[in-house]
Amino acid sequence: MKRALISAYNKDHIEKLAKVLVNNEYEILSTGNTAKYLEEHGIKVIKVEEITEFPEILDGRVKTLHPKIHGGILSRNTEKDKKTLEKLNIKKIDFVYVNLYPFEEKLNENLELKELIEFIDIGGPTLIRAAAKNFENTIILVDPDDIDLIIEKINNFDFETKLYLAAKAFNFTAYYDSVISSYFNKLINKEFPEYMALPLKKRNELRYGENPHQKAVYYENALEKGLFKDFEQLNGKELSYNNFKDIDMAWKVVNEFDEKVCCAVKHQTPCGVAVGRDNLEAYKKAYECDPISIFGGIVAFNHKVTAETAKEMKKIFLEVIIAPEFEEEAIEILRKKKNLRIIKAKTNPSQKLEYSSVDGGILVQERDLKLFESLKIVTNGPVAEYLIEDMIFAFKVVKHAKSNAIVVSNGKMAKGIGSGQPNRIWAAIDALDRAKDGVVLASDAFFPFDDVVRKAGKYNIKAIIQPGGSIRDEDSINAANELGISMIFTNMRHFKH
Repeated sequence: MKRALISAYNKDHIEKLAKVLVNNEYEILSTGNTAKYLEEHGIKVIKVEEITEFPEILDGRVKTLHPKIHGGILSRNTEKDKKTLEKLNIKKIDFVYVNLYPFEEKLNENLELKELIEFIDIGGPTLIRAAAKNFENTIILVDPDDIDLIIEKINNFDFETKLYLAAKAFNFTAYYDSVISSYFNKLINKEFPEYMALPLKKRNELRYGENPHQKAVYYENALEKGLFKDFEQLNGKELSYNNFKDIDMAWKVVNEFDEKVCCAVKHQTPCGVAVGRDNLEAYKKAYECDPISIFGGIVAFNHKVTAETAKEMKKIFLEVIIAPEFEEEAIEILRKKKNLRIIKAKTNPSQKLEYSSVDGGILVQERDLKLFESLKIVTNGPVAEYLIEDMIFAFKVVKHAKSNAIVVSNGKMAKGIGSGQPNRIWAAIDALDRAKDGVVLASDAFFPFDDVVRKAGKYNIKAIIQPGGSIRDEDSINAANELGISMIFTNMRHFKH
């Protein structure tokens, strides 16, 4: 008769699994509360301490860490191993099902560290890893969703099935350990540990990636808070890979502002951003920034969407609308477009690190959370308060545009956005040409030459905000004074590649 070891903190599904195993001539070994649960459901159990001839100790922290358990799990179908088991009176364990202490779930209960540590499982991961290492001889199950597969294969586990179950087991223990390690790194404020393990769990299989021929999945970070952890989709098709990225961008832009603001994004680039006295004005101004690019784009608000605004947005094709709240009438209006994704955001951006893949690894950096180091007027004379306010607005927008980036604004409305250019003058020309009647100009990085200032003068720009820091800063300052343009340095650049 074969043997199966079942040890589970979460008792869901184990009765069904145990009955299947018993019906297929397995003896059931179990521990503590799991054994008690199975016995209460009429399943005969051999308790682990009967095998080890040693009691559970240290409040149950040590029960399966014993040669008579791990010898049975790790033994192979060789004459040498068979003789060893026979000599030491150890019986083979052919099947292992384990789920672990719920460390991840307990993180959300604000337990003291001493209490939380008690939910770090030691014996369970050891059982799983042992069985997974010996997958050709010991079947390992960690996911209840695979019970139907176990039932199907119970008398004929082929190599591919065994390997699949083992891979999932190692993925599971790696994830479990990564949650713990990430939590401990947070305790010691270690952002960049020598060995980084990210606790990522698959949440959505996406229809495709950036293009239809690319596969894509959304993985959720267990320890991070943020928009995509608890957003609510009120309407529309499932989110695509590109939707995720565009929504993330749009939501981060609008959360830069305390005022009522609307941001339109297309292909991860802001194409219209504006502050308004109310919801509708902010949207109309954002739309006017670039009526062409907003078509098929993403629109975000940092305040409740009204029915009046919904009627206006319904006039054009949009992929996604995101806001913290929607009036009920606004939802009814927008739902008439069945494919329009309506996203209710419940969390402000809170991620502290950004990850970017490169061939052979990933780059990790802190998110760009600051706006400026200081505001230093570097040209002659004072600067009007309304210009300073407009410059700060433009600088918040340019921070999120692809480098090289220039934003031209008038009345807290991004009239022209030039982004993603290989040189700054081309970005400036794009922004200035589109804006036509811009008043202030913002740059994400310093001016290497005075050409942007002189081009701005031809478009009657009154004020410029930029980080400064070029060895030719004086050239730009002198040009600004010559043209009667005020200039402020922020001493903080915002490259975004």
